[in-house]
Amino acid sequence: QVQLVESGGGLVQAGGSLRLSCAGSGRISSSTPMGWFRQAPGKEREFVAGISWSGGPTYTADSVKGRFTISRANNRNTVYLQMNSLKPEDTAVYLCAADSVIRSWGEVIGTGPPKYGMDYWGKGTLVTVSS
Repeated sequence: QVQLVESGGGLVQAGGSLRLSCAGSGRISSSTPMGWFRQAPGKEREFVAGISWSGGPTYTADSVKGRFTISRANNRNTVYLQMNSLKPEDTAVYLCAADSVIRSWGEVIGTGPPKYGMDYWGKGTLVTVSS
């Protein structure tokens, strides 16, 4: 059974930084996608950033490009999201997700909300950015 547990959320002022972590346990393949999504109150879940494997290509939403960076640990079960220059509109619950099959991030994003076809989800960590 795969479990994903996020940590690192909190309250930060605009312009500040946070680093989110997602620790996975169970059978997570090093080749299948892991990524971050977020959901603000009253809004649909949206893709934030994804990575295919440790050191592999990364994909970042236009809304966070240049500010957020995703990375994946060599043990393949941990993924991070470094968030810099945070804005109030980044306030949301950030969720980690992993897939059990190899898919491109184009396919993941194209599948759309709510689950984007991802098989495993964490419960999320709240990020609040004050102005």
